[in-house]
Amino acid sequence: MNAEALFRSPLLREVQSFGNIKKISAGEALVHENSHIHYIPIVLQGVIRVTRTEEDGRELLLYYIVPGESCIMSFLSGLHHDTSKVNAIAEEDAEILLIPVQKANDWVKQFPEWTDFIFKLYHKRFEELLAVVNAVAFQRLDDRVLHVLQQKARLLQNNELKLTHQQLADEVGSTREVISRILKTMEHEGLLVLGRNKITLV
Repeated sequence: MNAEALFRSPLLREVQSFGNIKKISAGEALVHENSHIHYIPIVLQGVIRVTRTEEDGRELLLYYIVPGESCIMSFLSGLHHDTSKVNAIAEEDAEILLIPVQKANDWVKQFPEWTDFIFKLYHKRFEELLAVVNAVAFQRLDDRVLHVLQQKARLLQNNELKLTHQQLADEVGSTREVISRILKTMEHEGLLVLGRNKITLV
């Protein structure tokens, strides 16, 4: 069940009463690691990138949140009154519906459609995290880089990505030097074109 179907249910009145809409700009953080969770975000417009920071300071891309979806990690942290274990950053200008944590918890008991929404979202995120583990363990880094670029282009519906080598390195858990070499090879192979702070997929 997506958010559009969810909000046609009796839950709509509750959402209208307690939800708040927030607009954030591309590159702006919606959630920081180790911050307390007061609201559960549901994306209405835009794309949100969810990452985890490793002990050495490098980031690793976990998944993207697209319109009609929420961040299950935020929901779990809020449910257990814990701090966030992830960062959530806007890939592009976005519009977010913020649901107070307590209300999100209450709705699990009150509205079966909300519970169904949360469990389906949990299942999807679990599969995506398994894919990340598989990619890190078994996939070649150049394949992972190409996959991330193609995924971004598909989500943003734009083959020209405003992205630095360092940002891409952070997302795949590598270093800028290694990523630069991989991108140069890909450009030589005709897979992409490198520009100043941008990468264009061919």
